[in-house]
Amino acid sequence: MAGRQCGHGCPPLIVAELSGNHGGRLQTALDMIDAAAEAGADLVKIQTYRPDTITIDSGRPEFRIASGLWRDRTLYELYQEAHTPWEWHAALFERARERGVPLFSSPFDDTAVDLLESLDCPAYKVASFELVDIGLLERVAATGKPVILSTGMATLGEIDAAVDTLRRGTYAPLVLLHCTSAYPAPVDQANLGAMARLRARYGCAVGLSDHTTGLAVPVAAVALGACMIEKHFVLDASDGSVDAAFSLTPPVFRDLVDACRSASLALGDGGDGPTAAERSHLSHRRSLYVVVDVPRGTRIGREHIRSIRPGNGLPPRVLPDLLGQVAVVDIEKGTPASRDLFRPWGADGTSSGEGDD
Repeated sequence: MAGRQCGHGCPPLIVAELSGNHGGRLQTALDMIDAAAEAGADLVKIQTYRPDTITIDSGRPEFRIASGLWRDRTLYELYQEAHTPWEWHAALFERARERGVPLFSSPFDDTAVDLLESLDCPAYKVASFELVDIGLLERVAATGKPVILSTGMATLGEIDAAVDTLRRGTYAPLVLLHCTSAYPAPVDQANLGAMARLRARYGCAVGLSDHTTGLAVPVAAVALGACMIEKHFVLDASDGSVDAAFSLTPPVFRDLVDACRSASLALGDGGDGPTAAERSHLSHRRSLYVVVDVPRGTRIGREHIRSIRPGNGLPPRVLPDLLGQVAVVDIEKGTPASRDLFRPWGADGTSSGEGDD
């Protein structure tokens, strides 16, 4: 995925989504790429549209946002503020190359794909709101580049149609991002359990496009096998940029990267038996020890031998076999139990061993 390994057995890819948090300033967008790279982002994402390629300038009620962060604004007004000017794109791609962090984009119409292709965009993201735009999906698939598809709001039938469209058009890798399309998204509606269903149904890598605040949900997603985490990024959460309310600042984004890496490492390979870190502690497990001085010939009872730490004696499960046997030598308190210290009662043909009275 844009030169990075993505999928089972690989660390999750952490994507910094710049969105419109540049505030209409090219230098801020360039600084965001620098800061994302320094914060540990694996990939940086932008959005490629113009206000009139994503909507129209209309005051009709259906074009006005009724609630939430952008209440009472028209779609056109919002996208006019939030869009990334096309004349910036070449500079943004160049800065990302200089920083060694791949940059890719979400196109919102064919002309955006054309622009991104001219800049050798390494992968494409299709936003949740565009999942139902079959024509756009066909155009993206025709590039032959890897595709990341967000699934916010979508029914399984709609996801089926989108995935079928993409797979008819390309054999390139596909990543599905589970998403809750609310801004910010309530934690209790993150529905991370849906990731397993997507993975099983479509047989592809699955991740999370997250709009909750904080780190708990993306870290939990990694623990559930997410191969990619996309999170909005902002230089200063107090700057009033359009998505700042659910975006991470560079220090918090670094915390996200570190937490996701740790969660991924914690998954392990699912194997059983002691881990490398545990092996040195095996000698401190419970085992059978002689806990009092035992003269030769003593018939062994529970007062003579017990399951205690450390672990150099016989395993506790054999204690019933030793009870009633006879000590064949004097045994000092603290001696680990071993088979050669005992013999069965009457094993020499007598009812008691030598030294028994």
